Amino acid sequence: MNKWKNWLLGSSLMTLMLFLSGCVRLDSNGNPDTSGIIYRVLVHPMGQAITYLVENFNWSYGWAVIFMTVIVRIIILPLGISQSKKTMIQSEKMQALKPQVEAAQQKLKSATTREEQLAAQTEIQQVYRENGLSMTGGIGCLPLLIQMPIFSALYFTARYTEGIRESSFYGIDLGNPSLVLVAIAGVAYLLQGYISTIGIPEEQKKTMRTMLIISPAMIVFMSISAPAGVTLYWVVGGIFSCLQTFITNVIMKPKLKAQVAEELKQNPPKQVVTPRKDVTPVRQESSKKQVQEPKKTNGRNAGKQQKRK
Repeated sequence: MNKWKNWLLGSSLMTLMLFLSGCVRLDSNGNPDTSGIIYRVLVHPMGQAITYLVENFNWSYGWAVIFMTVIVRIIILPLGISQSKKTMIQSEKMQALKPQVEAAQQKLKSATTREEQLAAQTEIQQVYRENGLSMTGGIGCLPLLIQMPIFSALYFTARYTEGIRESSFYGIDLGNPSLVLVAIAGVAYLLQGYISTIGIPEEQKKTMRTMLIISPAMIVFMSISAPAGVTLYWVVGGIFSCLQTFITNVIMKPKLKAQVAEELKQNPPKQVVTPRKDVTPVRQESSKKQVQEPKKTNGRNAGKQQKRK
């Protein structure tokens, strides 16, 4: 059940990313529609900022793309860290509810009627509701809806800003694909995925492995035929994602775990579902009786046979 939820969540996020990446409409020639709201509000100002840096500070377009990507990432960094913090707190609290959830799921598996199934499902919902948690782990859509148009605008800025295609960056032609930058981008996002698994239980790592492979694979797939100026944006984004994940998962997470543990110690989770501990011993005793009874019968039959002889 959890695997299906993780797969559905991952698929939904990928679909959302692809949908929001289309916020900038293209005309029949493949050029961006300058009348679109995302282009006018985000892409055009970012392109002008890159051009300003090149013309007034004698920067290369490569350094201007890097600078703009870092600035935008820093601006939305608090939002990303805040969302990660909420998700980690929810995850730690859900671990405390795991025994109750597993007990309710066991009832659901052993249910023989529709009424028993509905009752078990209701218990699962009550476990989360009584303890003030969301069954989705606290993952909200608003941070994604805010970030993805910005990332999409950065992508189109790096792809369509005039001057980038005709420039080079340390010998790399930004107007043509670069396998070197593609490899660096893939490694960066692969490293970011690895950092995100630090301190996570093995069972959760298994459910994350597919997404950890898909993310770098998609970046490589999109970058291998894209101009190097776009791939440079992916490289900077991947490196920045590594730093952000390191901050949240390595530096913040141990402190949050200790904080949640202390909070749960002072305010233990509400007991909604109690596992039945009397089921296993009864079954064991009944099985012992079934094993012992044939022995007694065999003993009596053997005595009768000896008397007849």
